[in-house]
Amino acid sequence: MNNYFITTPRLGFGLWQPGDIEAAQTLWGDPQVSRYICAAGVFTEEEIAARLALECTNHERFGVQYWPIFNRENDMLVGCCGLRPVSGEADVYELGFHLRPQYWGRGLAAEGAKAVIVYAKDTLHARQLRAGHNPKNENSRHALVDKLGFVFTGEEYYPPTGLMHPSYTMEL
Repeated sequence: MNNYFITTPRLGFGLWQPGDIEAAQTLWGDPQVSRYICAAGVFTEEEIAARLALECTNHERFGVQYWPIFNRENDMLVGCCGLRPVSGEADVYELGFHLRPQYWGRGLAAEGAKAVIVYAKDTLHARQLRAGHNPKNENSRHALVDKLGFVFTGEEYYPPTGLMHPSYTMEL
């Protein structure tokens, strides 16, 4: 059983630790997950290890990360959902989520993101959240805009994919 610091009816939020490479590979090593978040469409083992290290560093330095999320019924890894700081902007965070394919279409991204929004507002006293998605990922747009209430603000170049990504904000 995991020690969850945020829970929803179906999800529990944990913390990435440096030794969680197997779970990180299960998530970011899946080409169906990575196809929208990196230009190559798949991460190398080194890139997955670097991503895990970044999440651990973000927790140490800023108290946030794209936290691993688990199915509360069986403690299986669902994906990640969380925050990262926006450089040079006090009290502003980027919200994001990556789910394993077997959990798509169940409303879990929105369920997890709603809990993260409450955490950002009540615990971090954030004033704004930002989000974006690959322009080919209509499901992420649907979650951000239709289910969560983010407002479209334009497009921004996203270096990991080499594409212009739709961008959104939410005032808290």
